[in-house]
Parts: sequence; C-alpha cells; structure tokens
Amino acid sequence: MTQSAVELSRQDQVAPASAGATKPYSTITVEPVTLRIGAEISGIDLTKPIGEAQKIELRRALADHLVIFFRDQPINHEQHMALGRAFSELIVHPGAPGIEDHPLIVAIHADASSKYVAGESWHSDLSCNAEPPLGSILRLHTVPECGGDTMFASMYAAYEALSDRMKTYLEGLTAEHDANHVYHALYKDYETTYPRNNHPVVITHPVTGRKALFVNSSYTTKINELSDNESQAVLAYLYDHCANPNFHVRFRWRPNSIAFWDNRCTHHLAVWDYFPQTRSGFRVTLKGERPVF
Repeated sequence: MTQSAVELSRQDQVAPASAGATKPYSTITVEPVTLRIGAEISGIDLTKPIGEAQKIELRRALADHLVIFFRDQPINHEQHMALGRAFSELIVHPGAPGIEDHPLIVAIHADASSKYVAGESWHSDLSCNAEPPLGSILRLHTVPECGGDTMFASMYAAYEALSDRMKTYLEGLTAEHDANHVYHALYKDYETTYPRNNHPVVITHPVTGRKALFVNSSYTTKINELSDNESQAVLAYLYDHCANPNFHVRFRWRPNSIAFWDNRCTHHLAVWDYFPQTRSGFRVTLKGERPVF
C-alpha cells in the first residue's frame, strides 16, 4: 500500500465530530454540514432572550460540532454580547481596537481600499493569550455578491489522523505563541508589547476530553523542546497536515449570518477572493482557560 493510501485509510478512521451526539435536540434544530465539523442551527431567534434550555442545547451543539452557524439573525450589539455571555465572559481583544462605546466588539471589515483582511492564514484566535479564548462569534451584515467564505478545520480530526508514533512524539511538547510579530506588522506600534505564552502542542479539551492539536501558523513561533531547525520542520509538517480538506468545512455567508466557533479545537481562515467588494460585520471573543495536556 502506498503512503498516500495509508494516510487516506487512517483519515477515514477519524471519528466524526458528532460520533457521540445521539441524544436528540428539543429546543433547536441542528443540521450537520459535515460529519467531522460544522452544523447549521435553526429554530431559534437570537433577537430575543435565549432560554436556559436553549443555552444548554447550544453549548452541546458547539461541543458536538466545533463550529455552529445561524442564518437570518439581524441581532444588535447587545444581543450579540448576550449570545456570547450565554457561554462565557467576554474579553477585550489585546490587538484589534473595539468599536465606539462597545470595547468588547471588534469590527471585521474589508472593502476596495483594504490592503489586507483579518484572518487570511490558518489560525486559532489569540492562542498567544495566557488563557486563549473559548470561542469567537462573528456576524456579517454586509457580504460580497460571491466569495468571502470562511473555512474551519477540526483539530480533533487532525490529531486523530496522526500515526501513534507521531502522537507519542508530540505528547508533552510545548510551543510558544507570540502576537508581537502579528500586531507590530499590522499597526506599526513597535513600543506596545503583545501577549506571548507557552502552551501544550497537544491539548485536552476541557468539555469533551478529546485531544486536539494546538499550534497554528499565525501565532506559534517555535516548539520549545526542539532545536530551531527541528521546530521549523515539525511545525511545517503539522501546518501542512492541518490544511488537509478532509478536516474542513466551508461556510458561505449571507447577510445576517453568524458563525460561532470553538477556538480550542478549530482553526479558521478568511478567504479574500471578493476584492474590491465589501464584507463587513462584528465579532466578540469569549474568555477561555489555560490549555492542559
């Protein structure tokens, strides 16, 4: 059997995200987009207060599917924050400034004058923080005629597709996650010091107990226990591995769509294929916890 055939066979054995999600939902409708990652949620109006039973089922849907999507939800800033607070406290972004009167909300905007867009490379939001975010919630009110999708990748699936030898090798390693090169390049504010922290290369999710890869090409700068050359080689392999489309789901935006992803077990990438059209909305970030092996 060829190496590529072995890899494909191994990937086929990765458990679906919803493998253990046999209990039906009673207050919301959950439709998986792929077996490994992603589900569309309907049967809920986020412009109205969220009931306790709905909160419980939304939390379970996020745990089951890693990223959940909503359509036709014209929420305002207060309702946006209320959705986030159903899961955790909200945090101020250490790099991107908040909008006027709402420091917890960051504008996500690109148009014909943009020189770059946020999130063009695979990443997990603010993995540089001492306590990386639980998740992020993005609502777009203005979308291009076509294009502008967001791609999400399951880091459970990426970890589970590794060989047992590679899993053993990575276990116990830590990596540095540094925001300084990211935000110094964006804002040219070289006097500001942004977060830099070390986290396990493989983490255990605090809710599901599943193992996930926790390195990403935007923030991770080195594996601490390896030489520079070894670190670069291992990280390059892992980034390439995580980019495998078998681990992905792709979300096509419409006006007033919402994506809510778990940063602890996903990567995401914003596709900038719509220039010079406009793509605009708002995002909140949810407080997480320090990752553990």
